[in-house]
Amino acid sequence: MRRSVWVNVFLFLLTFASTLAVGALHQGADIIAEPELIVKGLPFSLTLLGILLVHEFSHYFMSRKHGVDSSLPYFIPAPTLFGTLGAFITMRSRITTRNALMDIGSSGPIAGFLVSISATVIGLMYSDVHAVNSSGEMIVLGDSLLFSLLTRLIIGTVPAGYDVYMHPVAFAGWIGFFVTSLNLIPVGQLDGGHIAYAIMGDKHRWVSRVLIGLLLGMGVFVFSGWLVWAVLLFVLGSKHPPILYPDIPLDPRRRAVGMTALIIFILTFIPVPVVIR
Repeated sequence: MRRSVWVNVFLFLLTFASTLAVGALHQGADIIAEPELIVKGLPFSLTLLGILLVHEFSHYFMSRKHGVDSSLPYFIPAPTLFGTLGAFITMRSRITTRNALMDIGSSGPIAGFLVSISATVIGLMYSDVHAVNSSGEMIVLGDSLLFSLLTRLIIGTVPAGYDVYMHPVAFAGWIGFFVTSLNLIPVGQLDGGHIAYAIMGDKHRWVSRVLIGLLLGMGVFVFSGWLVWAVLLFVLGSKHPPILYPDIPLDPRRRAVGMTALIIFILTFIPVPVVIR
């Protein structure tokens, strides 16, 4: 193996360890006193890593299909509520056409979204409904339109004073939806930015700037976490690098894929992802 591949493998193993530990902690395991209980984190860790792997390798294989030199996925371990900050690939050569850009940009979020649906459905089938403990603080996750719909279909209407305590697989599915929506924001070089540039060309930069401003406003008035995301996107840049042959038009099938990605974004977006209650 090349030296660079070992970096990918090392980061993946670290991310497996961090998501495994976080998954066990969410299950109430004291992994310091009883390290063997870390196996309780396997359902969460394997499901979440599976979603991220499908997402990133869809980008990777589609890049290879279109002759774009790209890296293997780099995973980011982190001591967060999720145990990771996601994963990414880097593209070392320019993308040729709008059609290639649409294929590469849309493949990851759509594939990850499909796996997230499966995880959410399976996880909700094993989730429980309990009375909410009113004493002390608790972390409450916001619902996207799709997650709320799936919850009603599988669990039913949750009575007042009760809440759904998600199975770890359902929690990983929730994260999968959340990551999908973040990636589909049509700004800069996010997946949504690739899709928007494939459709709009250079006009995409104005959409990026407006959306960064909108995220700043949401960060002030809706959820402070959007401030961090807006600043990060501003630093990374709102522009998209040009493609080699911009005059070749986007074909109707790819345009339909772009519209599908927009619908997925609307269904999975969560205005207030986390609340401390």
